[in-house]
Amino acid sequence: MIKTEVPRQKIEQIHPSLAMLSKRDFIIMGIVNVTPDSFFDGGHHATTTAAFDHARMLIEQGADVLDIGGESSRPGASPVSTDEEKRRILPLIEQLRQQFDIPISVDTTKSEIAELVLASGATWINDISAGRMDANMASTVAKYQCPIILMHSRKDPQTMQTNPLYDDVVREVQSELLGQVDLFIKAGVKAENILLDPGIGFAKRFEDNCALLRQLDQIAALGYPLCVGTSRKSFIGTILQNDVQDRLYGSLGSLALAHQKGAQVYRVHDVLATKDFLTVLSKVASS
Repeated sequence: MIKTEVPRQKIEQIHPSLAMLSKRDFIIMGIVNVTPDSFFDGGHHATTTAAFDHARMLIEQGADVLDIGGESSRPGASPVSTDEEKRRILPLIEQLRQQFDIPISVDTTKSEIAELVLASGATWINDISAGRMDANMASTVAKYQCPIILMHSRKDPQTMQTNPLYDDVVREVQSELLGQVDLFIKAGVKAENILLDPGIGFAKRFEDNCALLRQLDQIAALGYPLCVGTSRKSFIGTILQNDVQDRLYGSLGSLALAHQKGAQVYRVHDVLATKDFLTVLSKVASS
């Protein structure tokens, strides 16, 4: 296993919205896709009104963080312009900020979008490319000293599932994530504000996803809070032989292993079910 110095999690250095990581067994990120083409809820919340209503429901169900996306990152998704991404998400962020104090994460690979949303009241950035797709993302995050989720992936959404190959997926994901961590820290981002995501379903084969979940503790051992997103993904459908609408229970099953292996942040579509599931799991495990 790759060894690295574990960053010291000094509470006074951590962004205020991340302080809850030291106080809770798990953090739930509720997904709000303001897109017409996301793999599960594409088109359901594509207007500001619908997205706001959905976000409010997730808050009522117990979401700790909202993760807003204006560009689908599913395999095969087409890119959207910066102007279109802004049009989709900025009004929602502004409306949410007027009524709620909940931390807002924005799922984007564009530094221009990151700059705009952070200036408009967003709290975190969730970059599925970990800074690979925009050389200015690291400096933008450093400017605002906001939490950043660095997710492992390769290529881009249109090409990432074209013959992804690994000799040792866990070791390679570790190494590539650490390379991006180094880039962000050199740009001035505090190590305490970095979270890692192994990128389940992104440039991964079925066996890669399973290996990463089995050995998730090796990613957690890098010393950064670990975010996991398995919600309703295709590897669950491969196991259960079912459609995306029927994958809630399979998603919860995957979270049991992720929790056991050290995940702290769970990016999900189904907030209420996930909260109940993890609350019982955590209580029983700690009793």
